[in-house]
Amino acid sequence: MSSGPSLPYPDFDYAMTVRGWVQFDSFLSEAQCSRMRDDVTKHVGLCSEFQVKAGIPGAPDGTAHHSIGGADSLDELLEHLPLSDHVADFFGGPYVLHAFNPVTVQPGRPTYVHKIHRDAATHCGDFRLLMNMLIMVDEFTLENGATYILSGSHHHPDPPTADFFFRHAERITGPVGSIVLFDSRVWHAAGENLSARTRYAMTLSFSRPFMKPQLDYARLLGEERGAKLSEAARQLIGYNARVPVSLDEWYKPRDQRFYRADQG
Repeated sequence: MSSGPSLPYPDFDYAMTVRGWVQFDSFLSEAQCSRMRDDVTKHVGLCSEFQVKAGIPGAPDGTAHHSIGGADSLDELLEHLPLSDHVADFFGGPYVLHAFNPVTVQPGRPTYVHKIHRDAATHCGDFRLLMNMLIMVDEFTLENGATYILSGSHHHPDPPTADFFFRHAERITGPVGSIVLFDSRVWHAAGENLSARTRYAMTLSFSRPFMKPQLDYARLLGEERGAKLSEAARQLIGYNARVPVSLDEWYKPRDQRFYRADQG
């Protein structure tokens, strides 16, 4: 399921436990990122219409959410998920897609991604519930708003003060196609874009199969689309961890059950 050669990282689990994040430079090609940049623009435009129609304050904000099913480079990313072995190592077993969100950071325009936050609302000690994947569709620099990340903060249930966070947080910089995997409990924030152009990224998160994803991706794509996916993609999108809605869906042979026995 990986889109590139597996990168050796023998200290991956140790780094994720202690620091909470690991970076892989230039993992995706510039050509793939160029196609993704075009598709991020498309999905941000689509979601902007929904945001404005719903009366969301500050809309449009340059973000998109749950942008799968477009038969484009973003779907290809899921079909050939990069660093999938490392994601599996983090959970020690199966996982599913929890969120799939394109993000642009526009020059001089703060949005919710600039707030100090973490993507796991529940702190549950050392038990790993969620992992984030940040894909640098553009180069990340200090000028264009490189993400702040507070190493080790996933060990504490309470948020840091803004003063402590900005004094001790590191900045995530890297070339086009770089990927950062981090524990979703780590506190982080987008930096201000001081450049003259919009910065593009993809933000994904993964969870254990028994957690509800932010959107029902399997139902969104449907059975016909799902039947055409690889087994790895069906697992990722959640076809093996669905909730039946009728007795007809409940009473299935073991290999056809909506929630499979190996999902935890």
